[in-house]
Amino acid sequence: MREITYAEAIREALRHEMKLDDKVFIFGEDVGAFGGCFGVTAGLFQEFGPERVMDTPISESAILGTALGAALMGLRPVPEIMFVDFTTVCFDYLTNQAPKVRYMCGGQVEKLPLVVRTTSGGWIRAAGQHSQSLEGWFTQVPGLKVVMPATPYDAKGLLLAALRDNNPVLFIEEKALYATSGPVPEGEYLVPLGQADVKRAGKDITLITYAGMLGHTLAAAQTLASAGIDAEVVDLRTLSPLDHDTLAKSVQKTHKAVVIQEACEMGGVAAQVVKSLVDTSFGFLDAPIKTVAALNTVIPFSPPLEDITLPSADKVVQAAKALMS
Repeated sequence: MREITYAEAIREALRHEMKLDDKVFIFGEDVGAFGGCFGVTAGLFQEFGPERVMDTPISESAILGTALGAALMGLRPVPEIMFVDFTTVCFDYLTNQAPKVRYMCGGQVEKLPLVVRTTSGGWIRAAGQHSQSLEGWFTQVPGLKVVMPATPYDAKGLLLAALRDNNPVLFIEEKALYATSGPVPEGEYLVPLGQADVKRAGKDITLITYAGMLGHTLAAAQTLASAGIDAEVVDLRTLSPLDHDTLAKSVQKTHKAVVIQEACEMGGVAAQVVKSLVDTSFGFLDAPIKTVAALNTVIPFSPPLEDITLPSADKVVQAAKALMS
């Protein structure tokens, strides 16, 4: 199978759906002729024209307000918020308006197809206002699906599924993954929302993670294997709704778990995963569940300090070995 980058996989999904459905259109800051801050929408402006790939003013509230109106009128908008940090500017539309419309209109709104693309995470030395991992906030919002792919294959398949969903979806792309490559089929395929995936089978311990931390976690699993520890790695892929069954099945097999997130340790997705495992698998656990996460501090601009702040493969190995001992 051919290999393409994470960014190319996302672009391919967008192009496929735009060709298939003329109601799909993209808009945001610099997504047009410039091709997007990270080059993801490159070439789409030239292919589909300014009516379907639109540059906007620097106003996140205007972007999502327009998206909400367009979805209500039967279009399938794909707005881009350049960094997840900037969702704070349009938080009302993303959490208080779009996810609740179908619940508050007495059945008059049958669907609200809206896919908000944004980027997340550190490792690109962009400091405290462009490096956050805020996905945990949005899992608190009923009516909003939250997706974070870790591989090019999943990026394409999950985005195609999100673009066909009739509910608001927050599709968060890890900036540090854009240049990574992997096998991706040329044709159409969907990865269902709400299904986790076992990326590495194992029998001794379960490592649960998502998005940019998957690569670090798989590297940790290799290191653990050299020490005789067979780790199973589960990629959440969709954060809301959470796939409780896959998590329970893995941990009930291995009896131990480490949950890894790039976001700060306080709150977030890892805490919800731990809660899920306590609810479904407490009696199967041989040891307390451990978590690995970023320190509760602002992401530093200094590369050495950022490396200390964010989780790593070494930290995952240390946590796993502590459980095994």
